[in-house]
Amino acid sequence: MTVCEKKIKTLENIAKKIRIECLKSIYSAGSGHPGGSFSSAEIMAVLYFEKMRLNPEEPLWPGRDRFILSKGHVAPVLYTCLALKGFIPLEELKTLRQLNSRLLGHPGYRKVPGVDMASGSLGQGLSIGVGMRIAGRIKNEDFRVFVLLGDGEIQEGQIWEAAMSAAHFKIKNLIAILDYNRVQLDGTIDEIMEIEPVVDKWASFGWKVICTDGHNVKKLMLAFDEAIEFSKDGPVIIVAKTIKGKGVSFMENNCNWHGICPDDNQMKQALDEISSKMEDRDNGGK
Repeated sequence: MTVCEKKIKTLENIAKKIRIECLKSIYSAGSGHPGGSFSSAEIMAVLYFEKMRLNPEEPLWPGRDRFILSKGHVAPVLYTCLALKGFIPLEELKTLRQLNSRLLGHPGYRKVPGVDMASGSLGQGLSIGVGMRIAGRIKNEDFRVFVLLGDGEIQEGQIWEAAMSAAHFKIKNLIAILDYNRVQLDGTIDEIMEIEPVVDKWASFGWKVICTDGHNVKKLMLAFDEAIEFSKDGPVIIVAKTIKGKGVSFMENNCNWHGICPDDNQMKQALDEISSKMEDRDNGGK
């Protein structure tokens, strides 16, 4: 196995580890959002364990890349990445959504090391990402800003105001990622508010658009490499085609699993399904 193949296998296992720890935290809380957390697991694994410049020992390091979880309800996937990366203790994930815990249902800025934006109200993250990069340009700082968007979220008008602004002001080092699973809170995208043609829309707003398979680690790595290079000239979006609830058979493409907790039997089945797909279980984690 080549070094590249080993890296891909490691990241694949980290994505599965992310799903397992997300599920455990949601189960402990008795509530949470597994569907969108699972659809973005590979995206987050590649970002946090391969592409972003971060320092867990210095969470506010000025040169760090910034990450904005615009679809803030999938906070479990962000908290899990921060725990596996070493920003917070892994055991703290069990306190999700509990009284006096800093792991709120939506990420709180400065409450948790590594969180760069409080999010929850959908549609706001891209605007803040644009603002961060304008501030970076003023200060002559080259940090990159990555913004994870939900596909239902881009039904929000503010997203497109931010998209126009980013193109108009030629914002560099700004990379959005669309978790394109086509399932939202209470139905499918086409039932609620169709967003196609997604690629043409973003391109018409002046963005470079890259399409990829959001569960294929190798393709994601190539997409992020391309996006980072293109972002030196202007804003880029990666349209990552994903599956809501990926990795658990009864959750996949099921809007009912947007934001509920599994019962005991479902929990066991879900953990068994995810764990059975891990080839080298020692590779996940820090």
